[in-house]
Amino acid sequence: MADWLSSLPEHVIDAARETRMPQHFEPMLATLADTPFNDDAWIFERKLDGIRLLVFRDGDHVELLTRNGRARTDHFPELVEHLTAQPHRRFVADGEVVAFDGQVTSFARLQQRSGISDPDEARASGVAIHLYIFDCPWLDGLDLRRVPLRERKQLLQREFVFRDPLRYTTHRNACGEDCLDRARRKGWEGILAKQADSPYRSGRSKRWLKLKCSQGQELVIGGFTDPQGDRKGFGALLVGYYENDVLRYAGRVGTGFDDTELTRLHHVLKRIERKTPPFVDPPSDTRGVHWVTPERVGEFAFTEWTADGRLRHPSYLGERDDKNAEDVVREEPGA
Repeated sequence: MADWLSSLPEHVIDAARETRMPQHFEPMLATLADTPFNDDAWIFERKLDGIRLLVFRDGDHVELLTRNGRARTDHFPELVEHLTAQPHRRFVADGEVVAFDGQVTSFARLQQRSGISDPDEARASGVAIHLYIFDCPWLDGLDLRRVPLRERKQLLQREFVFRDPLRYTTHRNACGEDCLDRARRKGWEGILAKQADSPYRSGRSKRWLKLKCSQGQELVIGGFTDPQGDRKGFGALLVGYYENDVLRYAGRVGTGFDDTELTRLHHVLKRIERKTPPFVDPPSDTRGVHWVTPERVGEFAFTEWTADGRLRHPSYLGERDDKNAEDVVREEPGA
């Protein structure tokens, strides 16, 4: 028995199982909720606006994978350096890589770094990143996914060395209402509520909940419009989400782009242009619209969903490739 395990309570030891190191698995995902609550059986963490990463260290080899299995090891070499220096040589950790704009995490700023796959160029980009680690599903030959969350976090904090750019994700107990109020005051994206005794289960779960300070989610890009005046690239994106395996139209997004992103994304979309709309319910006005194969995903902020299923006051935050287009659905509380 590992020394670190022998000092744990018996119920934790009983829950751990000897297994081979997994190569990849779908992470545990939170379900959207809309009402904050206080409960002694729950813990509350800050919700970060970044990219989910699973860390797999096997001896001197470290692999960073997104939730859909894309390798990001070369994109974040400073993370690999610090993860390789950890005292445990074999582990799986779950976290979120972020970039800051002042005191808040910024997905738009992270995007400036996340697309750079050359390690030297990534280091020289000038965009500092941090990895907030919040879970440890596997350690030293032992599968910890049946161990209660609170004990997994205690192990994580005790057994890992946290120095920038690695950070431990702190939590508060019971006080979800105060945590969400604090998140709103500080301009955070929101909070995560997690049952303290929850096991780690792949896929979406109601034992982990997310409460947002403002509306926003990923959506599939299904088309773009011609630019007007002196605007570069394109005018607006046409976006949607999947429902029962068909892509539903959610509206146009024309704000949130700078000239560099307008040019870059236009080149990307031109390569996947098609003649027919990918939406099952395309808009009636299609003047100046170019349809694209629905394989690119973006992150968008908006104020609310309208009664007819459209975005109100949407804004583009950035493109993301850590989520597959076919997995993008409309997020609703409890779903």
